[in-house]
Amino acid sequence: MHGKYITPLYLLNIIFQSLFSLLTPVAIALGAAWLLVTKAGVGGWIYAVLALFGVITGLYSMIVFILRATAAFERLEAEWDDKARKNRKE
Repeated sequence: MHGKYITPLYLLNIIFQSLFSLLTPVAIALGAAWLLVTKAGVGGWIYAVLALFGVITGLYSMIVFILRATAAFERLEAEWDDKARKNRKE
């Protein structure tokens, strides 16, 4: 019963959080580059450097999140299966 409704919502949550963890470091890095160019007078090359750093950081963050979320989801499914088996025995 739980898996019928919760599973699609949980997977949708994983997708949105994965995208958020990928895009947020890129946006922060580009914002920092903009500040460095406009306020500190650093050259435009900083955009490329910080954008690359943001993408690498975002990919790492997304992969770590997906691995942890997948492991948590597997534990949750195992708990549901155990509860279902106990209910059948009773």
